[in-house]
Amino acid sequence: MAQSGVVRQRGAAEAEIVAARPNVAALAHDARMDAAGVLSHAHAVDLSGPLAPYRARDLDDFVHLACAVYGRQPSVVDVALHAAAAGPVRDWLELAANAFERERLYLVRLTSASGPIPSTPGAAETEAALLAQRHALETLARSERHGCALGAATALVADWQNLRRLFDRAAARVGIEVPACALPDADSITAVLTLAADGVAAERAIRFGAEQLLLQHRSLFDLLEARSEAREEY
Repeated sequence: MAQSGVVRQRGAAEAEIVAARPNVAALAHDARMDAAGVLSHAHAVDLSGPLAPYRARDLDDFVHLACAVYGRQPSVVDVALHAAAAGPVRDWLELAANAFERERLYLVRLTSASGPIPSTPGAAETEAALLAQRHALETLARSERHGCALGAATALVADWQNLRRLFDRAAARVGIEVPACALPDADSITAVLTLAADGVAAERAIRFGAEQLLLQHRSLFDLLEARSEAREEY
């Protein structure tokens, strides 16, 4: 009887650990977004501030480069959806993909309304960097590691809210209508991570996908910052 009681206690403890893992994954997501989301980059903060003439050009540059990365199909979310098995995670990805398509169309329209891309030295280097970014994002979305594509997709949806504030600012400047954003909210992201983080391996894959997605966003803003400095020197 004593041994049976020990086994039951051990089983209950293991069940508690397993149940806690998804919560850890969701908390880790929040921590990642706070530490490495778009608004942790100094240039993104600058774009959120007063729009001096040179900052207006920087904002236009941001819109054009963001469109070069995200204005094409399929999106990161589309690719992740294509490979997802039937179930709640796929349902979430389908909802996110449909909403992201509307965001993509908004970005394309905004880019057109913003006029030509600001003239900047090093255009060939910029195009090469953007091509590398698109390839990196596609690789993440096509990863066969269980959870990696979802990690990238959830990080994109979460960080897009920060990007959206800058898009909306650019839209107000050029006078185009700002559509409502229908992307899944923070609670929805937490819920899908809770479902998907069903073990240590999945948690690690989710973390990797999300971290790499956010790294690409930081690289994009590094590029934007370098282009801004090059225009000031030109």
